[in-house]
Amino acid sequence: MTQTELLWIAVKTIVVVAIVFSYVPALIILERRLAGFIQGRWGPNRVGPFGTLQPLADIIKFILKEDIVPERADRFLFLAGPMLVYLPPAIGFAIIPFGNQIGDQKLQIANLSIGLLFVMSVLSVGVYGITLGGWASNNKWSLLGALRASAQLISYELTLGLTILLAIMMAESVDPQVIVNNQVQNGWGIIGGGTLWALPCGVLGFTMLFIASMAENNRLPFDMAECEAELVGGYHTEYSGMKFAMFFMGEYVAMLLMCCLIVTLFLGGWHFPFITDPDNHSIVAGLISVGVFLAKVTTLLFIFVWIRWTLPRFRYDQLMGLGWKVFLPLSLVNIAVLAVIDIFVKG
Repeated sequence: MTQTELLWIAVKTIVVVAIVFSYVPALIILERRLAGFIQGRWGPNRVGPFGTLQPLADIIKFILKEDIVPERADRFLFLAGPMLVYLPPAIGFAIIPFGNQIGDQKLQIANLSIGLLFVMSVLSVGVYGITLGGWASNNKWSLLGALRASAQLISYELTLGLTILLAIMMAESVDPQVIVNNQVQNGWGIIGGGTLWALPCGVLGFTMLFIASMAENNRLPFDMAECEAELVGGYHTEYSGMKFAMFFMGEYVAMLLMCCLIVTLFLGGWHFPFITDPDNHSIVAGLISVGVFLAKVTTLLFIFVWIRWTLPRFRYDQLMGLGWKVFLPLSLVNIAVLAVIDIFVKG
């Protein structure tokens, strides 16, 4: 690898990290303001103009709070838990194609031919952080929250994997770049990748991937691992200071990554008809494609937040029943139908 290629990788990494770290505080503000609007209250409005500096105040609070480690906790695993929740989704951004090419440079940190397999492997590590955080705390309520989270994540990872497999079948590749290019040429995944017969498969796959993403991120109405009324705070009950903040930020980073994956797999990635030109590799066209991608991601994030403050929480048996009795069979049937369409329609 030449020095020029290493320099480009470093530049793209810095840009992606800057975007992610700017999205997290913006998402916190969006969530609090939207929650206040839905609940008929103001939300943060004291720190900075319109409360925009509230995330900075939160960071200062977390840094200054006492960092407590329970006396009988496993200290190493107690410290490793938040890291394993925060770092895996942050690493997953490496394979996301967040724009079209600029010159001969693809707007993607690492162009891995096995990109989707990589990101699925990385995301599966997150459950270890939650499990270790609850177990290492030496608190029975934290352990119950960790067990709930583990069962929930394993259950909905099946649906998540099968719906991602649906997008792989449409593009016949696990390379995110190939998947996006296939949607640019043939049609977005949500409309069946250009095959009219596959339209129901695309819509159902997109819907299940979106719902499974909420369950994977422990977002309402799927936040059974953290429900205050039953488990105090769930797996992070004993955490304070910056370690608690890492759990908190890890949820938002994972939510941002899942929205990027949904856009990449089913919503055409950076492509939008009459706005982006796949053959135009100029700087302006590249920036427009990045803007289109971020607009799609922001729309999905808004829907994530809207749903959280609108729908009530499921009971745990309803949550598990939905995953095993509804989503898993539907995912398998959806894949089987798409396979039949590929054989008899596409030839």
